[in-house]
Amino acid sequence: MSVLTRDEAQTRATLLDVHRYTIDLDLTTGDDTFDSKTVIRFTARTDADTFIEVKPAELRSVTLDGQPLDPETLDGNRLPLKNLTAGAHELSVDASMRYSRTGEGMHRFTDPTDGETYLYSNLCMDDAQRVFPVFDQPDLKAVFEITATVPDNWTFLANGITTALGDGRWQAAPTPLISTYLVAVAAGPWHSVRTEHRGLPFGIHCRRSLAPHLDADADELLTITKQCYDRYHEKFEEPYPFDSYDQAFVPEFNAGAMENPGLVTFRDEFVYRSAVTDTERQTRAMVIAHEMAHMWFGDLVTLRWWDDIWLNESFAEYMGYQTLTEATRFNDTWTDFGVVRKAWGYDADQRPSTHPVAPDPELVPDTASAMLNFDGISYAKGASALRQVVTWLGEKDFLAGINTHFARHKFANATLADFIDSLASVTDRDVHAWADTWLRTTGVDTLRPVVTRGEEATYTLSVEHEGSRPHRIAVGLYDQDVADEGRHLVLRERLDLDVPQTDGPLPIGKRPALLLLNDGDLTYAKVRFDAESFKTVTESLSGLPSPLTRAVVWNALRDAVRDGELPPTAYLEAARAHLPYETDLALVQGVLAFAAVQVADRYATPEERPAALATLSSLCRDLIRRTEDGDNPGLRLIAVRHFIDVAAHPDTIAAWLADGTVPGGPELDPELRWRVLARLAVLGATDEAAIAAELARDPSATGQEGATRCRAALPDADTKAKAWEAMFTNDDLSNYLFIANARGFWQPEQADLVRDYVPRFFEDAVTLAARRGPAIADATGRWAFPAHAVDAETLALGERCLSDADPIPALRRKLADQLDDLGRALRVRQA
Repeated sequence: MSVLTRDEAQTRATLLDVHRYTIDLDLTTGDDTFDSKTVIRFTARTDADTFIEVKPAELRSVTLDGQPLDPETLDGNRLPLKNLTAGAHELSVDASMRYSRTGEGMHRFTDPTDGETYLYSNLCMDDAQRVFPVFDQPDLKAVFEITATVPDNWTFLANGITTALGDGRWQAAPTPLISTYLVAVAAGPWHSVRTEHRGLPFGIHCRRSLAPHLDADADELLTITKQCYDRYHEKFEEPYPFDSYDQAFVPEFNAGAMENPGLVTFRDEFVYRSAVTDTERQTRAMVIAHEMAHMWFGDLVTLRWWDDIWLNESFAEYMGYQTLTEATRFNDTWTDFGVVRKAWGYDADQRPSTHPVAPDPELVPDTASAMLNFDGISYAKGASALRQVVTWLGEKDFLAGINTHFARHKFANATLADFIDSLASVTDRDVHAWADTWLRTTGVDTLRPVVTRGEEATYTLSVEHEGSRPHRIAVGLYDQDVADEGRHLVLRERLDLDVPQTDGPLPIGKRPALLLLNDGDLTYAKVRFDAESFKTVTESLSGLPSPLTRAVVWNALRDAVRDGELPPTAYLEAARAHLPYETDLALVQGVLAFAAVQVADRYATPEERPAALATLSSLCRDLIRRTEDGDNPGLRLIAVRHFIDVAAHPDTIAAWLADGTVPGGPELDPELRWRVLARLAVLGATDEAAIAAELARDPSATGQEGATRCRAALPDADTKAKAWEAMFTNDDLSNYLFIANARGFWQPEQADLVRDYVPRFFEDAVTLAARRGPAIADATGRWAFPAHAVDAETLALGERCLSDADPIPALRRKLADQLDDLGRALRVRQA
């Protein structure tokens, strides 16, 4: 199938004005296909040829201005429209379209719990053509009017308010002007909770089998939604631009969520079946805030071409975290951002595949290349850049610029240049220069403190700056608290500093025990410590008063390990010493995840790994003991999860599974039961009978995924062969079941058993990706890659694959990133 190029999109946008799509869907025609009848009204500005995209199972008929066109002229996904004359036109298309099981286009899912079927669309960025014929580019906005036929007991949801007409017929209110990739429908026997806020209908929806879990959290979900809605109306002068606000939690969703106007779709793992931590609830709330921000950033004002993805994602990321902090009970969200999201950005920005937050348009020549930029740079780095510009401009001017941008471009499209012009209109600062240094460059700057003794035992600070961006940072000066023999640190002063320094070294008075650059985490840069400050960190990290300050320190240690400047064992020692005293759940989760997944599984050699797992196991035991009084169930849950994941011996966790509980709690809910069983499978301490029994106990979709993962993890040659065939030969697995299979297959403990599959991966992955498309290609590169095989041979195999095998772009990008991470792991081992 042809991908749309930027040049083609520009040519078509110059030629056409698209006015309205009238779409009629029949979702009752069977399990494999649905009917799609579409009428498109558009105007050509001049006489010309063009094309429309459609990916049908069968193209039955096409008429242009009442004259039939030959369906056989369809070339891949392009239907040519020859000899258009200047003026108004009407195109009618009748087609049969395929359902998807990969989360692209119209996804179809049957719930194994009760046999009910659900459908939903996911059209970003060029999958609208899988549902209806379309001029599939973001700057050809139009009105969409959708009707649908569904089974009698189903509900139909869309971008606008939907009305049941009887006999399974539904009609959605026409949309305002929106981009093609933002059209959304969802159909099925949804369980719905509805309310009204400020005159607008709000709804939350999920599968019927999840109804009790949605009902349990409905007040929290709707309260967060209303609080964010109200706060955005305090920030933005443009009112919410659509007629309703529905949030549908849908099965097997590829992303976290999608900002369809009026019908946001979320992965339904956010409807919690099992116990979660408050940090996980905060993450769900952040996604709600992020997607609502998109109603303005992305939906009301939309990028013109995909080089400006950041105009959508960076703003929603920044606004999501900031608004959650301002408007809800989650008032410390930037700690989680620093630990989880920012690390994602730092990692992406140090790979060969890095790109500017706002890349030059020539670097995004088509939709296939654009899809690769939905990454830590467009989200986390971009949000960090915005946080820095707010620090530099002040929030008042920043919001004034945003509101100017909305007023100038509402229901239309805009570019980076448009946005910078809007900011420049409200400030005397040189925002164009800021954009050039922050948005048009790649890589992570590094800031190193140089502390110099002056007269009378006073000191000055100079900052060595590796990189090109200007930074406005806070410098934290911390002293030992003599009242508790120095374990705690107290903030003496926080100094503002511009880097590069133009006024010479900064006086800091007497030498602090810890000098911390970027205290408060207001810029995007790696920071290092002077020798005395590093000694203080090793002794007193957990004694720092602010979780956000501790996050900056933990990130600095993480970066130093990744850069080969700090031994991985030193990171484990810091975790062992300080996590038992940590109170912030995001920090505990983030540090344990890096320690287990990167340090123990990748940076430690096979000979060192048992000791690393033993350290983590001992640490988790300490956390479990510390929480025996029940005062911190979230911390206890994190410790229990990680204890299971790093267990080197089966006895303890097998006893928990047999008893159905951890002594002192928690009881093993479905998530914990499948987690234990997966680890027992890796250790060879369970079998198919036990997995089948657990699946009978939990036959849900999540249970199916758990059983698939457990089976793939069994240390048995025949079982591994079946798992491999299911992933790479058969195309029966949905996107989620494919991921579950992949997550179970590779295990460091089973390196010898799966050794022969490592070279096979680089052959079979290329064929699979070409056959099943970008979503499975992405999942293959992310989850099915042999990440445990940290050796020069795997690196050479991967590099040969990239140079000789011509993988599709989605797989190529994932492989390139995985191989860079593998090379980094090798360098860390050798440092």
